[in-house]
Amino acid sequence: MTATAPDPLPVREANLRVLERLGLPVPADNFPMVWDPGDEMELRPRAELEARVAVLNIVLARSFGMPPKMAMEWLLDAHLVERLTRPEWHFVVADKGDQFSFALHLEAVYALGWVMGLTRDLDPCRASANGLVQRLPNLAEGETFASWRGRTLTAPREPGEVASQLDLHYCLDWAYLEAERRNLPLPGEVDSNAIGQRRWALEWAVVFHGPYHDAPLAWEEIDLSV
Repeated sequence: MTATAPDPLPVREANLRVLERLGLPVPADNFPMVWDPGDEMELRPRAELEARVAVLNIVLARSFGMPPKMAMEWLLDAHLVERLTRPEWHFVVADKGDQFSFALHLEAVYALGWVMGLTRDLDPCRASANGLVQRLPNLAEGETFASWRGRTLTAPREPGEVASQLDLHYCLDWAYLEAERRNLPLPGEVDSNAIGQRRWALEWAVVFHGPYHDAPLAWEEIDLSV
């Protein structure tokens, strides 16, 4: 269900104050907004959010040694094979790709878990939440996708709350990269890679509608360079 996006100006002002409290660089006044006044927004459907988390969970499992045959059998049973992106397919099936990059997706799962109500917060100073793995499909015990969906009963957050968190991570992404470029101390135990993964997930999860927004992008189409 679409809703009017919150006024972006007070959201941005509040998020810049967060950067200041963290001791991070603050972007210039002309730093782009994520959305414009009057834009509409919505979250991806719950089933789509759950499917993306399940696929990323398999990708993570492969990066930590899950055999490809077992991974594909799980995805086939879940009817999620078609949800794999091309890079994910090559990695899951044939170990092609940067294993470290795929392992970083744990932080994207953390952000999606927050969107889905599986974790209480999304702390920019702390690595993925304790207990997050227990809220994902238990692959070691053979838990199916259907069983996991029944066990978790996800409750996605309000779109406006997710949009505010996206704007924060848009600013944090710039601030962490700038701090690392200038060799400034970071405020916690995560770096720009983790923040970028979280921004990736939030950019994908929330969809804006307005004159300057494109159609919803696929997972691999999310552009973090802007």
